[in-house]
Amino acid sequence: MELNLAEGLDLGFSLAVVRNGEFVVDLWGGYADAARGRRWQEDTLVNIWSMTKGILALAVGMTVERGILNYADPVARVWPEFAANGKDRISLDLIMSHQAGLHAPGAPMKLQEVYDWHPCVEAFARMAPLWPPASRCVYHAFSYGSLAGETLRRADGRMPGQFIADEIARGLGLDLYVGLDRAEDSRAAELVAAEGVDDWIDEMRKSGYHSDMLTPPISALTPNERAWRRADIPAANGHATARSLARLYGILAQGGGDLISAPGLRRATSVRFEGPDVGLNRNSRFAAGFALGGDESMLGPNPASFGHTGWGGSFSFADPDAGLGVAYVMNRMLDSVGSEARYKRLIDAIYGAL
Repeated sequence: MELNLAEGLDLGFSLAVVRNGEFVVDLWGGYADAARGRRWQEDTLVNIWSMTKGILALAVGMTVERGILNYADPVARVWPEFAANGKDRISLDLIMSHQAGLHAPGAPMKLQEVYDWHPCVEAFARMAPLWPPASRCVYHAFSYGSLAGETLRRADGRMPGQFIADEIARGLGLDLYVGLDRAEDSRAAELVAAEGVDDWIDEMRKSGYHSDMLTPPISALTPNERAWRRADIPAANGHATARSLARLYGILAQGGGDLISAPGLRRATSVRFEGPDVGLNRNSRFAAGFALGGDESMLGPNPASFGHTGWGGSFSFADPDAGLGVAYVMNRMLDSVGSEARYKRLIDAIYGAL
């Protein structure tokens, strides 16, 4: 970590590792703002981008285990309006594994419509799939949260952020929020973006599968705004500490604890898609909302590992075979080359120490 700070790969960070239920790494350092006026503290929160998808995946998995949802059922069973324009047979499984053909909204959308929730999900309910569902994988960068989150809300009655607070964070005492109260702003780190941080969006432009990160337009620094922090965006605006994420994934690595049964967790983390993501132009492995590990993965070398990465280079995951819960969060977002150099150094150090 000192080397990452010295080389400018990090500005501020926290890294935590739980093994067999005990913390073996709990580090933090650097600065929580671009001006280097605030030191990163042990309770500093930061926007974790798509790592939020893994938390929503757990929330959905818990709801499936309770019999309220079923991965194989059409989403329209609990969200009737979603059946419009040929979407009546799209299952929750297809949404969770980025195969629903709904990676972008069918019409221009303002960011305020995302913040307001209902205009955004209503737009997805009205639209037709952009390609035949189940025919390919195209990463649903933003729409995953709206689609899976509204399905959860229709089934359970609570907004995703409230479900996560009630059923996951509060009982475990986790610093984990989807929708951050103003009172917590003093703990929130300021994101800083390195040159080229949008390179993955450029790849989607080239592929022809335009990212829904462009509609509405989102920048790497949008999470520094209060409106973003307070909204319920369960694909991208979670705020957390590495300590809390490592503790959560450490519980999942040991079978799920009181959150979800071991069979329910196996169901949620079994492979739904493995192959080329034609939007991102790379191979992907997805379970029901969780990304999966493997060779050269940010989620560790074990193919059974599950969790999610975040834009700019953060990651959190469970490795059930090694009994690990791992989380790394930071505020200096890097391009894919810098991010790869940083995560490989961290993953090699963690697994080299086992």
